[in-house]
Amino acid sequence: MVKLLGAILILFAGTMIGFQQAARFAERPRQLRQLAHALQRLETEIGYGYTPLDEALRRASHALAEPAAALFADAAARLSNGGETTFREAWEAALAEHWPRTSMKRGEHEVMLQLGTLLGISDREDQMKHLRLALLQLQSEEEAAREDQVRYEKMCKSLGILAAALIVILMV
Repeated sequence: MVKLLGAILILFAGTMIGFQQAARFAERPRQLRQLAHALQRLETEIGYGYTPLDEALRRASHALAEPAAALFADAAARLSNGGETTFREAWEAALAEHWPRTSMKRGEHEVMLQLGTLLGISDREDQMKHLRLALLQLQSEEEAAREDQVRYEKMCKSLGILAAALIVILMV
């Protein structure tokens, strides 16, 4: 009876680990779409609304879901509260704090870090160009994320179940 209960728990745990990993593959394209939407919104706010950067970040955060909303809201708060804080410092600090909660990878992180070094130091047209470039890079990353999702999502689910079944077989 104890062995059966242990086997069921191991199967359940392995299955959940596989499904959790598969969920990360499914979450990444959604989060990339959110970031792309936020950058489009920033471009509109800066380019056509002549909105200051901290307010544009705040407005963009209202249209996003977590964890991207927290990233933009935190950067806006740091920028407006800091006095002498540059956009780059506020952006990098917000990225460092909130990026680990995302499902995104190093490539997207580099794009966002690079954007932080370029925004807020030039005129409106130049900032819009940098936002468009970052948007194109994120869209490219999103396509790769969708391919990874198709390739690895089902495999992770199956691998979790099969690994748990192997452990159960080896136990018995």
